[in-house]
Formats: sequence, C-alpha cells, structure tokens
Amino acid sequence: MKTYTFKATVEEVEGKWAAYIPELKDRGGDTWGNTREEAIINLEEVVRLVLEDMEECGELNSLEEDLRKRGAKISPEPFISVTV
Repeated sequence: MKTYTFKATVEEVEGKWAAYIPELKDRGGDTWGNTREEAIINLEEVVRLVLEDMEECGELNSLEEDLRKRGAKISPEPFISVTV
C-alpha cells in the first residue's frame, strides 16, 4: 500500500463546482459537484478508483516517476490527510 498525494484544482463553472487532479485528468481524474465540498468528496472517490484501476491494469508502478515529475508525492507509508 502506498500513499499518493496530489494538489486538487477546484473551480466554479456555471453555478457548479469542477474538481480535478491535473496529473490524472487525462485518465479520468476529474468530477464535479453542486457545492465545492461535494466536488472535493467526489474527487477523492474518483481518484481512488482511477488509481485502483491503474494498479489492476499494471500501469501504476510504471507511471509513478511521471506522476512525481508532474507534482504528485508518493510514499510507501500510510498517511492521513485532512482538509478543513
């Protein structure tokens, strides 16, 4: 198990909130919500699903260096991240 840390982009678009991870946007790492908070919660789930899918397909380990270069932080240790 590894911990992946990404900076999320959240912005209001036409009365809704778009949220995405730039490093994963081309792999489906984006979503939306009616509120900013909802978009962030949805994004957490989407990112988990994207990473799990990449791992199942055997793509995740080979892409880790590219993710690091693009700003992701990857740790072999578990971390808890809380945004307030």
